Amino acid sequence: MMFKSPVTLAAFFSASFICYSAYAADTIDKGSISSGNVEIIGRFQEAQPSGIAALPDGRLVLGFPRSVKDHPGPRLATYADGHLTPFPDSATQDRFVSPLGMTLDARGHLWVLDEGMLAGQGTVPGAQKLFEIDPGTNTVLNVLSLSAPTLLPDSHVNDVRIDLTHGKAGTAFITDTSTGIHPALIVVDLASGRQRRILADTKPVMPETGFVAVMDGRAARYDANHAQMPQGGANGIGISPDQQTLYWQPQTSRRLYSAPTSVLSDRTATEKRIEASVHDEGETGMGVGMATGPDGSLYITDDERHAILRHAPDGTLSVVAHDPHMIEPDGLAYGKDGLYSTIGQWARLPDFHNGKDMQELPYIVVKITLAK
Repeated sequence: MMFKSPVTLAAFFSASFICYSAYAADTIDKGSISSGNVEIIGRFQEAQPSGIAALPDGRLVLGFPRSVKDHPGPRLATYADGHLTPFPDSATQDRFVSPLGMTLDARGHLWVLDEGMLAGQGTVPGAQKLFEIDPGTNTVLNVLSLSAPTLLPDSHVNDVRIDLTHGKAGTAFITDTSTGIHPALIVVDLASGRQRRILADTKPVMPETGFVAVMDGRAARYDANHAQMPQGGANGIGISPDQQTLYWQPQTSRRLYSAPTSVLSDRTATEKRIEASVHDEGETGMGVGMATGPDGSLYITDDERHAILRHAPDGTLSVVAHDPHMIEPDGLAYGKDGLYSTIGQWARLPDFHNGKDMQELPYIVVKITLAK
């Protein structure tokens, strides 16, 4: 190529630079980068935290389940400045088999749900329990055992919320995700310990047939007999600030459901009446953790987008945080200065990769600052 003048030559190089610059600055999906409000506040090399709660005094409680892998160290602990302190104390640790879901009630008491499962053993008979702990005195106030016929052989109790407005001492609502195909909600009267299994095997608690998820860059379809990804029925659960509405979502689903606690806690309510009280709140994301804000907003984890969604009281849906470090947001807690979440790597377990462990240490806990 020949250039007839310096102006032409300069114009050529200018145009080339503009083309190169445009190529170098090609846009990317904004969801693939951090939203900028996610901070890693904890790293763990041996045990993976799952349940999480932010106590009224500012302490952060973590649960370390043992259903996938046993580990040294505390099973339930407070965490601060890189240090774990057994909670409520060291002597209590042996009372927990595998603490999983947890929540604070309206009085500030911590309730911890023990899934009662050990790696290599499955469910330990009699170990599925609900603990009430007073953080003010660091003492266990009450222990309720969960048992048959409320629990089935394939039951997997997962998470819990407490309603103190119904029942003499309140009511506990527990999700039974099920290791098989029989999920349900479990209702426990806290005064008497009486238990009831509701909505068993109905659409609002069941995995969706044909469901496809893309997790950690890998697509998988729900298969009840040969799981290719973490899957199950009713899992994430939340309750409104006034304790009058319960929310939940099947793990293998993107639909959120709700029902009035007055009906769910009523032992005289027929199953037909309970099913009629359930409201489909619409589609959200594929998640397992929920937390309720003071204004009634429901925060929901979204494993596929490495994100946290906000379901506003009017049903509006928005993304409040996303970050590639949030591989599978798991437990979620609302605190005074933001959200806290444990981050799972469940889709990387050997069960889903022909026996090869794809997990990468460390396990992490994050803090999410919410816009004011």
